[in-house]
Amino acid sequence: MFLAQEIIRKKRDGQPLSDEEIRFFVNGIRDNTITEGQIAALAMTVFFQDMEMTERVSLTLAMRDSGAVLDWQGLNGPVVDKHSTGGVGDVTSLMLGPMVAACGGYVPMISGRGLGHTGGTLDKLEAIPGFDIFPDDERFREIIHSVGVAIIGQTRSLAPADKRFYATRDITATVDSIPLITASILAKKLAEGLDALVMDVKVGSGAFMETFERSQLLAEAIVGVANGAGVRTTALLTDMNQVLASSAGNALEVREAVRFLTGEYRNPRLLEVTMALCAEMLISGQLAQDEQEARSKLQAVLDNGQAAERFAQMVAAQKGPTDFITHYDRYLPSATLSKAVYAEREGVVSAMDTRALGMVVVGMGGGRRRAQDPIDYSVGLDQMVTLGERVDNQRPLAVIHAASEDDWQAAADSVKAAISITEQAYQPTPVIYRRIGR
Repeated sequence: MFLAQEIIRKKRDGQPLSDEEIRFFVNGIRDNTITEGQIAALAMTVFFQDMEMTERVSLTLAMRDSGAVLDWQGLNGPVVDKHSTGGVGDVTSLMLGPMVAACGGYVPMISGRGLGHTGGTLDKLEAIPGFDIFPDDERFREIIHSVGVAIIGQTRSLAPADKRFYATRDITATVDSIPLITASILAKKLAEGLDALVMDVKVGSGAFMETFERSQLLAEAIVGVANGAGVRTTALLTDMNQVLASSAGNALEVREAVRFLTGEYRNPRLLEVTMALCAEMLISGQLAQDEQEARSKLQAVLDNGQAAERFAQMVAAQKGPTDFITHYDRYLPSATLSKAVYAEREGVVSAMDTRALGMVVVGMGGGRRRAQDPIDYSVGLDQMVTLGERVDNQRPLAVIHAASEDDWQAAADSVKAAISITEQAYQPTPVIYRRIGR
């Protein structure tokens, strides 16, 4: 029999916790036999004392095992997924899932809402009329078997200890502890019953982690823990010094995803990141031997329409319109006012406060300041300028989609403040900084 206060004391004094101690504490979080004060105390000791790799694996598996773990017996391919640390205009999930499914993978993607300045995949999908992000467990299983991909919200049965643990971390300044972030991310992902996982860890002005070094540490931690837990995992460090897609905002990003899948328009940076992540999934899932074969298969399902068809099937299976992909403009909401914002002088775009641009969307109602806030799915930014591009009275910084003239003006002022214009030549940074492998 363990005592919570003795576990806290042991960790406070810098000693590693055993697997049994960690499981006792996590099960107590789930069962409400551990108090909020004790959760806060352990979180703070971990924040300052860190955790060894064996402890990180034990914590992650204990959080995973605090609820149900999905079992995918009977599938004739690997179960694979992707997780992003979040960004602005990061709509990769909406193309990636269907693309990998069309190549023979199964993608049971459990996603989240927007958090702070970052957009949430679930919020984007809810811009589609009728789209059901909470199918019951049996329906979720049926969609994966028949379509190969479904994107849903976290159910109460998956990693329930994480929800209570995170809520306490959120109010005790312990969110940005790498062992705790790692366990929180992976507990939910490993509960999906995955064979392989790829992490997209953002770097730059719109990233969750504030420095390249912190992003790299998080990526290395996740790869180490996930592989230690038996799931083949790699990570890519990708650039978030500018908006990833050409748009930021829920309905606008869904439009861009459909246009990407059908070949109508593919933003080059978005294409590069999406293809790289998909290739990692195919290789780790043993659906391709190397990157060349993976990219060839992915390009084929884009070119022959199979990826777009999987997206259409997923939308229909999750109670969205059956003709959504051909008539998306009929279904997606449009903002009351849409017009361009221009820079106050000509020049080259040299820097972008990507976090601030994400907050522009939130400020117009496209995200939440509080959990209970409603979302205006129609608002956002479109036709975003890119770093190194020249702006003048013909090329705007962006087109702003707003609910009113006042909202448009406030957004325009913020967009101009977030984008730096100079006459100096721009030195480009990589879209993908590095890969962290097994």
